[in-house]
Amino acid sequence: MQHGNDTGNGTTHSTSDARMDTVRSVQGLKLEGEVTALASRKIHEETCKHWGYRVGEYNGRPAQFAYYYDCETRQPVACKVRFAPNAAGKKDFTFLGDPSAAPLYGQWLFKDGGKKVIITEGEIDALTVSQLQQLRWPVVSIQNGANGAVKSIKKALDWLEKFDEVVFMFDQDDPGIAAAKACAELLTPGKAKIASLPLKDASDCLKAGRGADVVSAMWNAVTFRPDGIIDGTGMWDILLNQTVVDAVEYPWPTLNTLTHGLRTGELVTVTAGSGIGKSAFVREIAYSLIQRGETVGMIMLEEDTKRTALGLMGLAIDKPLHLSREGVTVDALKTAFDNTMGTGRVFLYDHFGSTDVDNLLNKVRYMAKSLDCRYVIIDHLSIVVSGLDDGGDERKLIDRAMTMLRTLVQETGIGLILVSHLKRPEGKGHEDGAQTSLSQLRGSAAIGQLSDMVIGIERNQQGENPNANTIRLLKNRFSGETGIGATLFFDKVTGRLTEFEGEKIQEHSEF
Repeated sequence: MQHGNDTGNGTTHSTSDARMDTVRSVQGLKLEGEVTALASRKIHEETCKHWGYRVGEYNGRPAQFAYYYDCETRQPVACKVRFAPNAAGKKDFTFLGDPSAAPLYGQWLFKDGGKKVIITEGEIDALTVSQLQQLRWPVVSIQNGANGAVKSIKKALDWLEKFDEVVFMFDQDDPGIAAAKACAELLTPGKAKIASLPLKDASDCLKAGRGADVVSAMWNAVTFRPDGIIDGTGMWDILLNQTVVDAVEYPWPTLNTLTHGLRTGELVTVTAGSGIGKSAFVREIAYSLIQRGETVGMIMLEEDTKRTALGLMGLAIDKPLHLSREGVTVDALKTAFDNTMGTGRVFLYDHFGSTDVDNLLNKVRYMAKSLDCRYVIIDHLSIVVSGLDDGGDERKLIDRAMTMLRTLVQETGIGLILVSHLKRPEGKGHEDGAQTSLSQLRGSAAIGQLSDMVIGIERNQQGENPNANTIRLLKNRFSGETGIGATLFFDKVTGRLTEFEGEKIQEHSEF
C-alpha cells in the first residue's frame, strides 16, 4: 500500500519508492544499507521506506543512515550516520556529504504550505510521529539537536511560514524546552505551538505503548507566547487570592500612613545630605525587621562589620555601644547579641574595601537565594558606582548601577533599601535644613525613576532642634501619596530615632 502525503489542505502527492531505494552516487554520496523495520523503536518497514531510512554498516560498524535530499532535485546531499551510543551512553554520529546544503529532515517529502507541520528534535522522532498519524501530516526534524535548532529553523523559515501552524515537539528536557521556545520566537506571532509529551521524546512514548499520547500532544499543542506575556483571562484565581499586599511596618507609625509599609519586590531609596543620619535611619529599619522575624542582609560599605553589629546591638539595649560600653554588663551585652546577631537572621558583607559591582550583586543574590534574606540594605550607591568602569561619567555609571539593582530586585523578589547622596542645592545647604527633592538626587535621574519609593531626611544641624529629623516621602509608586511622613528625634543617650508628636518637639529640644 502506498501512502500519499497530506499537506493538510486536502492536497496529496506520491513519494516515489524507486527514488528512495535505488543506489546512486551524487557528488560521491552513495546510498548505503537497506530499508528495514527498526524493531527496538517499533518503527515499521513501511515507515522506513517512506522516509528512505536505512540500516547497515559503515567502516565496519553497525549503523543507521538518515539521508537528506535536495527539495528541488530530490538528490541526496547529506547523510547522518548514527552509531550505537558509546560506553558512556553518549550519542555517536557523523555527517556525510554537505550538511549545509541540507534542508530540514523530511522537508523534500511535502509540498509548500498547509495547515500544520510538526518539527521534532531528531530523525527517529520524525519517523515516529509520521507513523503514528499514518504518514499523512507533514513532519520534519532539525539536524543537530537542541544546540543547532535555531540555526536549522532560520534556514527553513520561509518554508515554515507557509503553514498555518508550526508545532515544535522537541525533547522534554531543559535544552529541548529552551530550544523550542527560542525557535518559536522566530515565527510570526501566533503561528508557533509547543507540544508537551509525557516522556522524554516521541520515540520513548511509542516504545512505552503511549503512541496515542503523542498524537494528543500534536493536537493539543499550546500556542507559544514569549516569556512575560500573560493572558488576563487566566488571572482570576491569582487576583482572588491576592487580596492583601505583603508588607511589614516601618518602626515609625506615622510613616506607615503614607507608605503603607515596606514590601518585598520594591526598591526603596533613602537620601539626605552629608552627615544627616542616613545610616542611622536604615539601621533602625534593619533592627525593626529583625524583631519582626525577617531575615536581613546588610551591605554597609562605609563601616566594618563590627561597627554594624555593635550598632544593631546598641539599638536592642538603647545604648550606642560603638561609643562606649560603660555600665553594660556581659549578660546585657549577650542578650543584645542574642536578639540581633545571634538570631541567625542577620547576614553582613565583610567587603574588605572591595566594591566591585558584579561582586556586590552576586553577594546580594546569594543573600536572597541561599540565605533567604527578604530584605537587603546597601549603604551607599556612590561606593557601588565607584566599583564600575573608571572611564565613564557619573551619570552613565549610576544609570548602569541602578538598572542592575532594579533587575536584581525583580529577579530575586527582595525588598532592597538603598542609600544615596544628594547634590548640594543652591543657597541653604541640607546641613542647614534645606528641603529635599527628587531633582537633587546626585548623579542621575535614574535613581528616582527606577526606585519604587524615595525617602528624604531633612535636619538643620545648627537650628534650635538639631536632632529633629523631618522624613519626607519624595516618591511613592505604591499609592502615590507623598509629603511629610514623620518627625523623628535622635536621642544621643540611647542612640535611637524615635517618633514624637508635634506637641513634644519643644520638650525634647535639648537632644
